Amino acid sequence: MRTNRMTPTQARHTRRAVLQATIDTGSRCTDLDPEAYFRGDDESDTDWQPRRDNAIRICNGCPVRAACEELALRDGDGEPDADDMVRAGLTGPVLASVRDHQAVRLAVAVDHDRDTEGRHLDDLTIQLRIAATKNADKAGPVRTADAARTAQNTAVRELAAQVREIRSARRARTGWGVAA
Repeated sequence: MRTNRMTPTQARHTRRAVLQATIDTGSRCTDLDPEAYFRGDDESDTDWQPRRDNAIRICNGCPVRAACEELALRDGDGEPDADDMVRAGLTGPVLASVRDHQAVRLAVAVDHDRDTEGRHLDDLTIQLRIAATKNADKAGPVRTADAARTAQNTAVRELAAQVREIRSARRARTGWGVAA
């Protein structure tokens, strides 16, 4: 199977789903044990270093390494003080350093990965939370407390209905038999 190489620039401008599909169909590690890329609990440096170096060598020759690195950065993989993994040929501390240096770009990429409907759902959920927790008794002198509570309940019901409608449609599209 021939896999086209993806450059880092191409990976940066590619959405999450395409990055994942590229990795799934073209990575060199697909048939390897995933545990080879993670340090075992209580594994000594002496045992981990050769395994880590081998994982890095495999990754460095992979045609989809750039896609894997981009996805690792967007996923937040790697810790600055823990040499416990290899992804895209980079150790955890290196991934953490790159992620820190590219934080603004990565935040934009992660936001663009989310679909418009998902952002709308998040916005509605926030509005619902605000509407539901608002103190209707402090509506002011013009409205009575009962009228304010009625208006608040109506707003909460309408927002909840919109959230349910979007969630049900999303669940139906992703194969859930009956939306919960």
